[in-house]
Amino acid sequence: MSAPILPDPILPSPPAMRVLLLGGTADARRLAGRLAGRADLDIVLSLAGRTESPVPQPVPVRVGGFGGAEGLARYLEAEGVGAVVDATHPYAALISRNAAAACAATGVPLIALRRPPWVRQEGDDWREVEDVAGAVAALGDTPRRVFLALGRNEVRAFAAAPQHAYLVRSVDPVIPPLDVPHADYVVARGPFAEADEHALLAGHGIEVIVAKNSGGAATYAKMAAARALGIEVLLLRRPALPDVASVEGAEAALAWLDARRHPALRGE
Repeated sequence: MSAPILPDPILPSPPAMRVLLLGGTADARRLAGRLAGRADLDIVLSLAGRTESPVPQPVPVRVGGFGGAEGLARYLEAEGVGAVVDATHPYAALISRNAAAACAATGVPLIALRRPPWVRQEGDDWREVEDVAGAVAALGDTPRRVFLALGRNEVRAFAAAPQHAYLVRSVDPVIPPLDVPHADYVVARGPFAEADEHALLAGHGIEVIVAKNSGGAATYAKMAAARALGIEVLLLRRPALPDVASVEGAEAALAWLDARRHPALRGE
């Protein structure tokens, strides 16, 4: 008589892997949306807290700094973080450096989700400057109508050039306003449509734009509108970022996390 066939034992699921997602960008928000609800991943999205009214996120959020690379390393160990995804802004070099140092010190795997920069096209009138101070100097002495597409703290440097008339766009209000005779303000969050950007620039008679080479589609419309209108663009040079493993899109970051969570996917 053959032995009865017993059902396979039900094995307990392994605990969820805690993932620290360093965010503040649309890329981070998209990735968080893909990860929300995953039972095998415990996602915490970290925001620097520079924005007064951040966009609602689909995963738990912590706000504020960690206390440098050492503080971040302590956080990774105390919270049992199994992987870090750096999806911060291309100009947020300090947190990227801190993440690289903290992960190297603790052995926690790290992937950077890096947005490729915009590439000059025929008809673009771009000039790259080193930093905000370089942009202020590059505007020159002759009064011009300038569109500042920068953070509200960065625009304060332009008070050193009060001869220009400024149009300032920021996510949060610039309070107090710039100490210059002529400045208008727009509080708005991307993405922006090219037709709207064209109307904004033309309506204000903008002669030069100061912006970051952020990459991506959310804020590129002003670059296309500038090309169509023949407007000069001063682009802040991207800062050097740490040499770590990186991917360009949310899907690739998701695949990397799956490989960390399920070693069989990476051949182990």
